[in-house]
Amino acid sequence: MDPIPERLAVKPSWLITQLAMHARRLVFDGFAATGARGYHYRILAALHEFGPASQAQLGRWCRIDRSDVVAAVNELVELGHVDRTPDPDHGRRNRVSLTDAGREQLARMDVVLDRVQAELLEPLSVQERKTLTDLLSRLVAHHDPT
Repeated sequence: MDPIPERLAVKPSWLITQLAMHARRLVFDGFAATGARGYHYRILAALHEFGPASQAQLGRWCRIDRSDVVAAVNELVELGHVDRTPDPDHGRRNRVSLTDAGREQLARMDVVLDRVQAELLEPLSVQERKTLTDLLSRLVAHHDPT
């Protein structure tokens, strides 16, 4: 491996970016093997945890731009992983809900994501993984604009 300039090697922002690129590649490859994308996981996970929702609400929960939510929901509807029906309480809004096939896909994606986490964090002990997760969660929460 080529050396890294010291100025970069000691900057958490650079290290986080490098690790994020590697993590994104692992997740992309893992999800591709299940015929899915990262947005699919976010949406299925939100529907599983919070229940049926509008596309706008899914975007807020999942931190996905509204147009990307529409595209991802369209894909998930085609795959039979979610149902989209008119919201009876709001004429112009659609309500998205998880199907049994969506629950099964989410379970498959959970297995993939667990494998990715294990590979990504392999050199760390269980306690170090927890500490890293806690620290990253604090940083994300601090910088979250919502």
